[in-house]
Amino acid sequence: MVVFQHSLISLLVFGTMFSPEVPRWLMIAANWLSGSVLLLAVAQVAIDLVLVVLALVLWRRVRLRVYIRYAVGLAAVVISAFGVSQAIRVPSVKEVALPVANLPAEFEGYRVVQLTDLHISRLFQADWVSNTVDLANAQNPDLIVVTGDLIDGDLQARKMDVAPLARLSAKDGVFVIPGNHEYYFGHDGWMRQYQDLGMTAIDNGHVILDRGDAKLVLAGVTDLSAANFGLPRPDVGKAIGGAPSGSPVILLDHQPKNAVNAARQGVSVQLSGHTHGGMIVGFDKIVARFNNGFVSGLYDVDGMKLYVNNGTALWIGFALRIGVPSELTVLKLTRAN
Repeated sequence: MVVFQHSLISLLVFGTMFSPEVPRWLMIAANWLSGSVLLLAVAQVAIDLVLVVLALVLWRRVRLRVYIRYAVGLAAVVISAFGVSQAIRVPSVKEVALPVANLPAEFEGYRVVQLTDLHISRLFQADWVSNTVDLANAQNPDLIVVTGDLIDGDLQARKMDVAPLARLSAKDGVFVIPGNHEYYFGHDGWMRQYQDLGMTAIDNGHVILDRGDAKLVLAGVTDLSAANFGLPRPDVGKAIGGAPSGSPVILLDHQPKNAVNAARQGVSVQLSGHTHGGMIVGFDKIVARFNNGFVSGLYDVDGMKLYVNNGTALWIGFALRIGVPSELTVLKLTRAN
């Protein structure tokens, strides 16, 4: 029960719960044990509720053999270990056909690799980053986009771990926007660092991608948490202002909750992360409530396509995935009917 409070302990000891500078094995153990407590608590409450219902129906006391509770406890420990192993692995490749209204024929089959929520930290270090970069490059991408929350930790602590990102390579370049975690650890410094690593930062603006005379607009906005740090809020209107009329717009926005606003302003596709897909089957329903119903996968939002990525990794403080795998996403653009 003490280790279940590891995020609070990190806050008290390190001044932040987002980046405890402790050995990797210790963070793996902390997530395993705290996950075991969580699963065990849920299971025991569920068992007791069933026993109460049975007692009321049968109108007599219902006993449960004690070894069943011990078996449930053991299952919680094993499932938690599996969940942590799934959380910290290099993600599998997930290919998604993404229909885009008014997509020029020249962009048919265009391959966009989306990385998001890497949360590079003492849990996701340089070796993991390097393997993930190799996997991304192997997808023969036309474009790589990174939709925020790349890091947990300050620049000095993470500089070596983020270095492999410099090897990301795509025909039309690598583009990045901030997530909320960039603001926790010095937004301006980290965005400069990403550009030093060869990524192009989009800050409430856009770039134009060409295939001959055909054009595709790639726009990006800041994160909703920016205002808490006295920095510009996300502004879709500013981001797409001056874009060629009639050209499809792909918007990078770390959080999916404002997708309806983007659709109203004429965005064709929004790519987001932030939710980690809910991490555990069932828990995604709770996460969706905090993100206007968007949590994982492809949505149609008033004619705009929204893709919410499960995350390439996740936050070090809750590294557990059960039934909601991490993903390195290849979005293949197709012409919508």
